[in-house]
Amino acid sequence: MNEIVLKGIPASSGIAYGPAFILDKGEFIVPERVILEHEVDSEIARFEQAVNDTRHEIYFLKEKIKQDLGEKQAQIFDAYLLVLDDPALFEQVDQGIRQNKNAAEYIFLKVIKQHAQSFSKIKDEYLRERAGDLNDIAQRVLKHLMDESKLHDLDNLQDDLVIVAHNLSPSDAVSLYNKKIIAFVTDIGGPTSHTAIIAKSLGVPAVVGLKDSTLRITNDDYLIIDGQKGLVIIHPTQHTKEFYSKEHSQIRASLRRLEELKGLPAQTIDGKKIALLMNIGLANEVPSVKKFGAEGVGLYRTEFLYMNRLDLPTEEEQYQAYRQAVEVVSPYPVTIRTLDLGGDKFISSVQIPKEMSPFIFKTQLRAILRASAHGRVQLMYPMISGIGELRRANAILNEVKNNLHQEKIPFDSKIKVGVMMEVPSAVMTAEVLAKESDFFSIGTNDLIQYTLAVERVNEKTAHLYDPAHPAILRMIQKTVDAAHSEGIQVGVCGEMASDPTMALLLIGLRVDELSMSSSSILAIKKMVRSLRFSDIQSICQEAMQLTTGQEIQEFVLLQMQKLGVQ
Repeated sequence: MNEIVLKGIPASSGIAYGPAFILDKGEFIVPERVILEHEVDSEIARFEQAVNDTRHEIYFLKEKIKQDLGEKQAQIFDAYLLVLDDPALFEQVDQGIRQNKNAAEYIFLKVIKQHAQSFSKIKDEYLRERAGDLNDIAQRVLKHLMDESKLHDLDNLQDDLVIVAHNLSPSDAVSLYNKKIIAFVTDIGGPTSHTAIIAKSLGVPAVVGLKDSTLRITNDDYLIIDGQKGLVIIHPTQHTKEFYSKEHSQIRASLRRLEELKGLPAQTIDGKKIALLMNIGLANEVPSVKKFGAEGVGLYRTEFLYMNRLDLPTEEEQYQAYRQAVEVVSPYPVTIRTLDLGGDKFISSVQIPKEMSPFIFKTQLRAILRASAHGRVQLMYPMISGIGELRRANAILNEVKNNLHQEKIPFDSKIKVGVMMEVPSAVMTAEVLAKESDFFSIGTNDLIQYTLAVERVNEKTAHLYDPAHPAILRMIQKTVDAAHSEGIQVGVCGEMASDPTMALLLIGLRVDELSMSSSSILAIKKMVRSLRFSDIQSICQEAMQLTTGQEIQEFVLLQMQKLGVQ
């Protein structure tokens, strides 16, 4: 077969080769399946069983939330149960199956879509939002009707595979983490998309933004993935295989040389120390903190605890997860990011109404505070836009602290509380926020997106996503100046910290610590140990005088080459 080369966006460097596995995680595709007359009764019985299974699922979820958060919060699931107990729904599906002689899932989906469409036309906002409830119920019932667990079963994946998907969400990371994944390929996404973050966490190459890779690649196609150049090669020739085999060997040799730096400090030739920390999201990643020589966790993404489940994690469950990380990483710090309940970082199978957010937040804060009794814990709030939000969050935190005091539950009463600087309004009020914060952590992924008005996960605008844009560098500089003027530290936990070129600029801007995926730590350490801080500052000062991101990146790369840094 002829060799085909697809060009996408480099998301995680490295080279991999192996068979493709097409991962279909889209909504259910429900075909119009015709049934025979004698199958009608059994089809209706199958539908009733699926509804019954879903009802039990909802009851379980309701009881769990009732125990954790109280009766009032659990009542939100009564609406789900009312739909499942609606005689009209059963009657319509029953009639549809008998009259049209179609499978239960096809008729049920048709009926539920009619109901959802009716709700969406209602002027009342509350009632209109119930269309979302219907869609969630539909997915739950269809899961039982179509045995979704088998359709998307990843547990039996044993071979080394290249995952090919339209997109990968953060929740996919939980499913794929322990599998033998050697590379990722997606139709959509940019250099800081969830796929890129997942791939870097796993230390495997990834190419995103390929537009139609899922249409051009079939299961078991042999692929070569070049994460550095953003290439996916289908049916490579023998010549291409030999070329990439040599490239792969060179990369492995380079990585082995980096291993020698594990026990050495990230310190410039003239003695400037830079703290290098690690970003984590899953319990499996915790041992890698010390394995790769990181000096702690600069970002613990807690939203992964909420993914791929039908209930909310309890306080005890969260406490045990945080405690494990804190004890393993000790004596280094673990910085735990609280949930962004109003944003895209909070992704779960559980539909969470806005009124439940304070209860979920308090539960998480209790778990984090309890874990702080076992080591060095720092807490930080995401998506803070100004001092008002910070004060409201701290008011809830103080309430939780008082409750723990009254219950005589130990925690670190002097726990450091910081702010993620990831929206322009926070940067523009950094001087005010610094007065009431213990530290800043710059989330460059979102800061770039919101400052440049570029969707970072959209492959169509990925070329506009420019971390070296002068506006971004000036916002970072402003944040650092505000933090240092109040005597607090500032770190970076976005993807900029993983890129040696960008990391050099961040160090030159006097950022105190960099937090990144495990696969980037040694490369950044090598860069730091290869330069003088005085040279880094000079390069940064000259770069800040340039007018475009491209000019800045080209200038920094040239200076690094002159100084012998590859």
